[in-house]
Amino acid sequence: MRTSEVFHLLRDGRARTRSELARTAGVARSSVAAHIEALTRLGYVAPVGDAASTGGRPASLFALNPRARLVAGVDVGATHVIVELADLGGAPIATARTDLDVAEGPEVVLGWVVEAVRRLVDTEGRDLHDVVALGIGLPGPVEHATGRPISPPIMPGWHRFDVAGWLREQLGCPVLVDNDVNIMALGEQRTAWPEVDDFVLVKVATGIGAGLISGGLLQRGAQGTAGDLGHVRVPGSTAPCRCGNEGCLEAVAAGPAIAAALRAQGLDVAGTGDVVALARRGSPEAARALRQAGRDLGEVLATLVNLVNPSVIVVGGRLAGAGEDLLAGISEVVYRRSLPLATEHLRIAASTTQADAAVRGAVALAIEHAVSPAVLDAETRSLD
Repeated sequence: MRTSEVFHLLRDGRARTRSELARTAGVARSSVAAHIEALTRLGYVAPVGDAASTGGRPASLFALNPRARLVAGVDVGATHVIVELADLGGAPIATARTDLDVAEGPEVVLGWVVEAVRRLVDTEGRDLHDVVALGIGLPGPVEHATGRPISPPIMPGWHRFDVAGWLREQLGCPVLVDNDVNIMALGEQRTAWPEVDDFVLVKVATGIGAGLISGGLLQRGAQGTAGDLGHVRVPGSTAPCRCGNEGCLEAVAAGPAIAAALRAQGLDVAGTGDVVALARRGSPEAARALRQAGRDLGEVLATLVNLVNPSVIVVGGRLAGAGEDLLAGISEVVYRRSLPLATEHLRIAASTTQADAAVRGAVALAIEHAVSPAVLDAETRSLD
């Protein structure tokens, strides 16, 4: 048995005695005692009192100490950056946010992140060495193996920039990098649907993408591009797309495409924000356009449902806040075009975490690394 296994038995927050842990793990009490001692020396576990006596000396209870270490989660959006400091249980401790255009470049944006992390840690009276991992989501394609953005369309100067290496040099902790949709999916699932292991989040805004969780694990694919729904062709569409192809989902159902369709009807709509505002004012034209965008999304999502069979599809992103029409259009087609068995228990819902999904997912990514068996067992060996 490894120390990390004992740690993970205590992650549910319930205090246990050494004997209880030994029975659960199916090992000798002496083995558990050695691992508890190591975790206590590292600060991850602490005694929290005594169990009820059964006639002799009461046994000591041990529980996880989530504030033994800190993690940081970072959400870099097109025009904003959010940094959150959290404990190992995922509880937020402190947050900083600013309006900052990602087009300012990596040194400017990541420089603000570094200063924000240092400031939050200092304000909490902690040491920077207490931050054991940082997760960060970026609004563009990320090569998973290296954590580098690859030709991100709205991020000039970021192509192949070593985000993880640059931040690690400044902050001294491991850095995990992913695209914003994967991070959002992780945050939404961990926060609002923790009991669901097969889950899809679809972000509908200026672009369209999906984060896929299967068997409880985030699925990135070979290069990290899994879930790029925006460039799947919609049957019958010939609309030109910015990627150079035609008929892409993004070209007919993303915010700019809906805005263009409304302008063609004579409405004063500049972009995604105006579409949302118009829908909230009860515009019938906006309602029809959003319903049709939902149907187009449904055509692609019906294929996804048949392929990966999720239990839940959550729709997030800016257009998810425009009302029920987008969701209704998606449901109309998905339930009609997917296999009956695949949709028998399928739920399609709007995001409940919205603006917090990405930073919550970044925190979850950092925690998964910080408490992974490889990291915990290596730290235990350092005690010898």
